[in-house]
Amino acid sequence: MLEVTFADAALPTSGALGLLVAESAGASGLWHEADEATGGAITRAFAAAEFTGKDGQTCTILAPGAGLSRVVAIGLGKEADLTPRKYEDAGGSLAATLAREPAAALAADGLPGAHAAAAALGATLRAYRFDLYRTKQKPEDKPKLAALRVLTTARDEAETAWAPLKALANGVFTTRDLVSEPANILTPAEFATRIHKLADLGLQIEAFGQEELETLGFGSLLGVSQGSINPPRMVVMQWRGGGDDKPVAFIGKGVTFDTGGISIKPAAGMEDMKWDMAGAGAVVGLMAALAGRRARVNAVGLVGLVENMPSGTAQRPGDVVKSYSGQTIEVLNTDAEGRLVLADVLWYAQEKFDPRFMVDLATLTGAIIVALGHEHAGLFSNDDDLATKLLAAGEATGEKLWRMPMGRDYDKQLKSDIADMKNITGRPGSSITAAQFIARFVNEKPWAHLDIAGTAWSSKDAPITPKGATAFGVRLLDRLVADYFEGK
Repeated sequence: MLEVTFADAALPTSGALGLLVAESAGASGLWHEADEATGGAITRAFAAAEFTGKDGQTCTILAPGAGLSRVVAIGLGKEADLTPRKYEDAGGSLAATLAREPAAALAADGLPGAHAAAAALGATLRAYRFDLYRTKQKPEDKPKLAALRVLTTARDEAETAWAPLKALANGVFTTRDLVSEPANILTPAEFATRIHKLADLGLQIEAFGQEELETLGFGSLLGVSQGSINPPRMVVMQWRGGGDDKPVAFIGKGVTFDTGGISIKPAAGMEDMKWDMAGAGAVVGLMAALAGRRARVNAVGLVGLVENMPSGTAQRPGDVVKSYSGQTIEVLNTDAEGRLVLADVLWYAQEKFDPRFMVDLATLTGAIIVALGHEHAGLFSNDDDLATKLLAAGEATGEKLWRMPMGRDYDKQLKSDIADMKNITGRPGSSITAAQFIARFVNEKPWAHLDIAGTAWSSKDAPITPKGATAFGVRLLDRLVADYFEGK
């Protein structure tokens, strides 16, 4: 993780300096000092580049003088539109631009401490790399930025604001690491082992293996895993920071690799199915973040971990399984497996913990990508209040949601000829009918389902997210808890 420190505002005499510039703002503070120290080099560069501080603009000045190796200015846009998210994005852009510098300073004088900390968070999240399996990368190709010194006139306030943000960044990185791992490494058992390591944060962790899940009667989940030599796990993580309050509950789909089973997927793109456990990864990262920042809430995270493989023991299309709830399911397509995993884990969560609400996350359907692309995750809910809060948290963090419809007419499509329900319907509205299936294992508990199939992985860089695993859901749900349920 990028090493972030906060220091009193004083112009550095060496290294790289970052400036955050609002549109049409005049030179002041460290910006003004740096311009004077370099003989007006910054002013001249801004004029030559027509840099005015518009949102997304950047201007880099190499070797401007005064001992500085470079100065990078990041445009913030209009002052009236500035939000913590703007500062996060600006910090991320700065980290990307200064990736070749071993260390840098950020001029944050004049900013509230919370905004200085937000910029540091953005830089930290953008500086993430997953290089575990690179052995021949050339030194000149490796990003070098390892330390960021934030220069501020509100040092105490900034350091106070940074402490929970650092824990949040650690949670995001936990998720990104898990989702980035190849499936030959991150089996269900290895996934569970890595979760156990988070006990150092104060999480209470309990893992259930094949025998325990059979004893419980997790027939729906076990049907998915039965074709694999890698046995399943369910892991329960508890954080108790809210006294005697009922917990909030988060449930993640953890298919560590999804071939589709007997209903096998096409070969093209199947390698992407290593991140079919991104929902579970997000739940683990969220729980790490809540524990790391000592959140004043009781929370429980549950993840169902399986591998979906074809073999002589694999589940067949047409099989009927009995779920933990007692409801029977006709499995018409073994590639509609995530909902089968969630069915058992959701029912267990509400029966065991009686939570205030439940949110599940899953890379569930390709149909949600057709509907929403990669800009929004699909939100399905039986509770308007919970849905409204999730939408607001998504806007605040940039992890945006779009609420999708549900209803009786969709639910009727799940009717089976020989069991209580079937696990697929036709192509039309298939992300909706998938959510309707999950809803049958919720009862009257406030619940939301987030279909993150289009947002769990990015094929391009974004301001605070490098190409690869996004950890979508960690920041969103941390904000949900902080804004609406913590200490209440």
